[in-house]
Amino acid sequence: MASISGKILRLAAAVFLCGAFAGTSAAQEGRPAKQLFGAVKLPSRTEAEPLGFYAKGCMSGAVALPTDGPTWQAMRLSRNRRWGNPEMIALLEQFSRDAAKLGWGSGILVGDISQPRGGPMLTGHASHQIGLDADIWFTPKPTQPLTPQQREDMPFTSMLDKSKFLTVDTRRWTNTHANVVMQAASYPQVERVFVNPAIKKKLCETWTGDRSLLGKVRPIYGHDEHFHIRIHCPAGAASCQRQAPVAKGDGCDKSLAWWFTKEPWAPPKPDPNKKPVKPRPVMLSDLPKACAAVLAAPSRPEEDATFGGAMAYTSQPAAPSPAENIEAIIGEPLSASMAVPIPTPRPLQ
Repeated sequence: MASISGKILRLAAAVFLCGAFAGTSAAQEGRPAKQLFGAVKLPSRTEAEPLGFYAKGCMSGAVALPTDGPTWQAMRLSRNRRWGNPEMIALLEQFSRDAAKLGWGSGILVGDISQPRGGPMLTGHASHQIGLDADIWFTPKPTQPLTPQQREDMPFTSMLDKSKFLTVDTRRWTNTHANVVMQAASYPQVERVFVNPAIKKKLCETWTGDRSLLGKVRPIYGHDEHFHIRIHCPAGAASCQRQAPVAKGDGCDKSLAWWFTKEPWAPPKPDPNKKPVKPRPVMLSDLPKACAAVLAAPSRPEEDATFGGAMAYTSQPAAPSPAENIEAIIGEPLSASMAVPIPTPRPLQ
């Protein structure tokens, strides 16, 4: 009862703050929401809470994934998108340890999570707005730590054979890739793991572990260079809009077969009788009302808002070896006789 009352009070406070900052919001309303949220560099000094839906919302009280950890590194630091709900950040740290145990290099490379206060982004994602989504590269963390510049410049590695339609490149894809994706799907707080349709098909054809988890792995456009983890709304998050649960079964059915038809990839046919309409950007008024208060709230310093209280993990860099340099990790363009040496394939578990 006390927790419910607390939630009601917080929601009432958010409504009050929205009214208090009505003048500010009016001034902001002329700018797209992505410009407003993209300009904020630090999180709000408020309790952590996702507000709205994964693709239409914001978040209060975000925490940052430390830039470096024993089994992870955050990538593309200049984007300032390593912020999330504490439950998301805690999961990423746990997943990084589990991935390393599976033979995934020395851990994971983490891409975009969310902006400091969530919301629409200036570039890229439609989702990642409430701190409950995170991208993981299909490239393991090398033993030799990446420098900040390498994290900006290091290219992605696609898991697809680009010479064929929706086909996994078996010279790159290994059993360890499959194990890592399915490990991500195994956590009870994970709602969905998004991958390219070709990768989903490959898992459907080869996975011999617990197939009940395959239903969480969802096919979607892109996602051939990284996979996307989405977690449930945290318990008690009254303002978080839940997504419909995935359908029962492993998802290796007609819903997957549809991706291998022409329909998903065909450009829309123009209607000669319809006047072109300029797309309307998402505005602050399109988001939950509490998002105006989130934007106006005082900032929390980065060192205080970094998960675990450490901005970076420090350790002695490991001595480089030929098998552990970046080129070996990400792979050069492959000839038919070449194979990527990392991660080391292991038996399915």
